[in-house]
Amino acid sequence: MNVPDPVGAGFVQNMAHPGGNTTGFSNFEYSMSGKWAELLKQTAPQITRALVVRDPSFAAGIGQFASIRSVAQALGVELTPLDIRDTAEFERGIAAFARAGDGGVIVTVGGTAAHRKLIIDLVARYKLPAVYPYRYYAVDGGMITYGPNTHEPVRRAAGYVDRILKGEKPGDMPVQAPTKYDLIVNLKTAKALGLTIPSSLLAIADEVIE
Repeated sequence: MNVPDPVGAGFVQNMAHPGGNTTGFSNFEYSMSGKWAELLKQTAPQITRALVVRDPSFAAGIGQFASIRSVAQALGVELTPLDIRDTAEFERGIAAFARAGDGGVIVTVGGTAAHRKLIIDLVARYKLPAVYPYRYYAVDGGMITYGPNTHEPVRRAAGYVDRILKGEKPGDMPVQAPTKYDLIVNLKTAKALGLTIPSSLLAIADEVIE
């Protein structure tokens, strides 16, 4: 229930027909990565540059970056990747990026979550607008998050367990992609950055933190 790329990771042969004795629910779909670039530009129209924070050991990172880049190019936003390898290097990278001005941050899925407090603190220190993948970033002070609902796959998995216990073969049951995505806005953080979140985004947000 927590695998971003089941085929690439070797768990199943393909999503529609897993084969073997494994099936489940992917927690990621590559095209959603482009939405992060859209949200960043919507909330901070002045930006012309975006720092993409990523985990170099995460196999799905290449696909994420490609999706972000395809949307960012159309928006006139130049991307700069920054890998999380050690905290000192990461801090220097954000500081250097912030000095150039007109920038924002996109945090991708992967091992980045383990460093979320550091990322959120540095983004706040350098007053950079940022978009994150999961709700807990917004709860911890991130400006805006967009990503799959983390509870939904657990509920859906119960149905698969029931079917398997009644005799269905996992290899014949397709691996399913997320169907529910959450948009969370932290208004307090946006105001601290001097940004006004568009009313159109607030109207469709699943949660607004004030």
